[in-house]
Amino acid sequence: MRMRRLVAGLVALVMLTSTAWAEPLEQELARVLKVDEVSAILRDEGVRYGAELEADMLGGQGGRYFQDRVAALYDADAMGAALTKALAQTLDNDEMRAVIDFFDTKEGQRILTLENAGRVAMADPAVEVLARATYQDLVGSDDPHLVAVERFVETNDLIERNVTSGLDSNYHFLRGLVEGGGAKMGEREIVSEVWAQEDEMRADTTSWIYGFLLMAYQPLTGDTLQSYSDFSASVAGQSLNKALFIGFEQIYNEISYELGLAVAQAMNGSDI
Repeated sequence: MRMRRLVAGLVALVMLTSTAWAEPLEQELARVLKVDEVSAILRDEGVRYGAELEADMLGGQGGRYFQDRVAALYDADAMGAALTKALAQTLDNDEMRAVIDFFDTKEGQRILTLENAGRVAMADPAVEVLARATYQDLVGSDDPHLVAVERFVETNDLIERNVTSGLDSNYHFLRGLVEGGGAKMGEREIVSEVWAQEDEMRADTTSWIYGFLLMAYQPLTGDTLQSYSDFSASVAGQSLNKALFIGFEQIYNEISYELGLAVAQAMNGSDI
């Protein structure tokens, strides 16, 4: 009897220990999806974009204030936390588990690694030009790789979602610029200016996304891309796509507004 109670006690202790040290599901999901790596890539992209803004709108004279503000806005930890929060709030436990089951595999991790590596590569202007040119050479053809990528893009509605997100970001940037005193525009003018960019943004977004995905997914077999598209079309896959866009939109809308303010303050010589 004493041995049975001792064994039962040991089992309970193991269960309690496992529970206490179990990784929260949303954190496990973030780890599997390489959210920290993605956030670091977004930070680097943001710093480069800030440098372009400084050159284009401030004549390269933003100074230490502007550069420090850009670095603070594109905080990798904050962006990672926002993405993880969006995942936790949008996906239920069953959906999170389904996403983990798909991506926590050799092939799933390879897909994510290729996506991240491709995004880093696209930061090189020469690579971006080549990727876009590859798409232009294939567009309208029945190339099997293009057809597979088209299916993936359509399943995830990547063009329209990205165009909408881009227009929203531009709107928030202009709001920040105006409210910071860097431009004089009313709400109607801001909206009109943003919508005037729609066609150009859609063409640019289409070229970039297809160029990027054709390059990133080149090493994948047709069966793997089909499997990825099938997963993306599932309830869990659609919830994941929705969660990521929610997270990205929140991140970039807030950053864009603050960037607009920072540009305005730099224009005005403010050291606030």
